[in-house]
Amino acid sequence: TGFRLEVAAPGLTKENFTIKLEKNLLTISAGNQNEAVENGIKVHRREFAFGSFERVFRLPESVDGEKVLATFKDGILYVELMKKAELQPVTKTIEIA
Repeated sequence: TGFRLEVAAPGLTKENFTIKLEKNLLTISAGNQNEAVENGIKVHRREFAFGSFERVFRLPESVDGEKVLATFKDGILYVELMKKAELQPVTKTIEIA
């Protein structure tokens, strides 16, 4: 069990993203260069434009930084954050020597 982040990013590919985890800060950033020529065709007008963005999330201490998985499918970036295994309290009887 854990947390799941979803970032809608139509028109981008997984290569446009950078994901970094430092201490308890998860940074997701993306950038895209707008090109005037696509496949040899000059574009006169474009109805959408995208520059870059960066978003920083402060993660709870319960997230295991070693178990972060990111996938990209159909214009959505999915970031899975697993929780650390909880330590069970130790209950035992101590014999006196």
